[in-house]
Amino acid sequence: MRNRLIRGIAGVFILTSLLLAIYININWLWFTAFVGANLLQSSITQWCLLEDILEKVFKVKN
Repeated sequence: MRNRLIRGIAGVFILTSLLLAIYININWLWFTAFVGANLLQSSITQWCLLEDILEKVFKVKN
């Protein structure tokens, strides 16, 4: 459940930042890069900040 939620949130963040970059300001692509870098980092280290946030703040369990 948690992995599916994380992927969904990451997808929404990426698509939203792409739309903002197209219609508002190109600098929103930095947010896209940040999300992508975090996805890459979590695949290497097996640690994800969003996972910790979901667990501690919103009490989402696996």
